[in-house]
Amino acid sequence: MTQLALVIDLNVCVGCHACVTSCKQWNTSGDAGPLPDDNPYGANPTGVFFNRVQTYEVGKFPNTETIHFPKSCLHCEDAPCVPVCPTGASYKRKEDGIVLVDYDKCIGCKYCSWACPYGAREFDEHDKVMKKCTLCVDRIYDQNLPETERKPACVMACPPGARLFGDIHDPDSEVSSAIREQGGFALMPELGTQPSNHYLPRHKRKIPIHEDELVRVDSPLAKEEKKDYDEGSASLEDSASW
Repeated sequence: MTQLALVIDLNVCVGCHACVTSCKQWNTSGDAGPLPDDNPYGANPTGVFFNRVQTYEVGKFPNTETIHFPKSCLHCEDAPCVPVCPTGASYKRKEDGIVLVDYDKCIGCKYCSWACPYGAREFDEHDKVMKKCTLCVDRIYDQNLPETERKPACVMACPPGARLFGDIHDPDSEVSSAIREQGGFALMPELGTQPSNHYLPRHKRKIPIHEDELVRVDSPLAKEEKKDYDEGSASLEDSASW
């Protein structure tokens, strides 16, 4: 049985958000859209995003690292959002394992959102229905596109190539090989949802930092001290000239 999924390399992702913007652009104009944004620059912005990038700083100063963590629907093999849906709007396709929402059946009760442990569901305030990543199902089967472009928009847009797409049940696929050879892992496997999307871990490395590197050349304090020193020197020169 086919199970399409994304594999994201955390060692390659640079947090540029190209995946976020390309996803928004494609799905706003496609079958999953529109994806609204209300009051984006105000105090209480709302909107629908299928893909988000969370950024964390880990470690202890000065040995810290920045990790960019893209997250979207994981298309779980045992998706908890499906059985709780009272209308059957949330469903998992047998032919490719993609979890979708039938907007005509959705009543916006948000049961699927409560059941999803990954926070991957989005409520559209305009259409009053739940929406989520579709793995660009309208794109990956589009016969009018070249075969090389029949991939999710986020995969096509990723500049460093941190996102892979394919069948994780096919042992010879690119995604399966990456998971097997690079220690790919699923998010929160202890929940038993069997997420299809996987992540490739960051390489563990320690970068030596010298003490002089901890002093910022653009430090405001350093600039202030230099200013005081320059002013003091000027005063001494003026005194000497008297």
